[in-house]
Amino acid sequence: MIAILIKLDSEGPVLYVSERIGRNGKRFRFLKFRTMVKEADSLRGALLHLNERRGNLFKMSNDPRVTRLGRALRRYSLDELPQFFSVLTGHMSVVGPRPCLTSEYARYTKEQRRRVEAVPGITGLWQVEARTNPSVDAYFRLDTYYVDNWSLWLDMKILLKTVVVVFAGTGQ
Repeated sequence: MIAILIKLDSEGPVLYVSERIGRNGKRFRFLKFRTMVKEADSLRGALLHLNERRGNLFKMSNDPRVTRLGRALRRYSLDELPQFFSVLTGHMSVVGPRPCLTSEYARYTKEQRRRVEAVPGITGLWQVEARTNPSVDAYFRLDTYYVDNWSLWLDMKILLKTVVVVFAGTGQ
């Protein structure tokens, strides 16, 4: 149903495919439902001055590249559903730090690279604790906390909080 709606909403492929960094710096193909206009990656450079994060991460609240349907998909994290294929292939886990872009990883410090010691996840501590926090420091602090303190109990708490966050519709 989502794929059909994407095709009706805007021109371009249904899936967004990107190279990401997985555990221990291994590259893999990352899938999401497309929420931006076709060729959005090529428009990013012109928007860098509007970045709301400091450092290696790029995030905008009202990104003009996001489609009308894309806003709804992001709000309820429905764009993330294709990532379950990456879980099945072992490149991702349900819970863990978010996989980063190769361009971001290339600029990581030694300390920031610690976040890729874990298998990346569809959801994680940062998504449920600081989803709207623009601080890059909080992002890395929560991911390294997860790497250092992983437990089944921590994963269960993150999954429960994820349900709350998704139903609250706080995604961007």
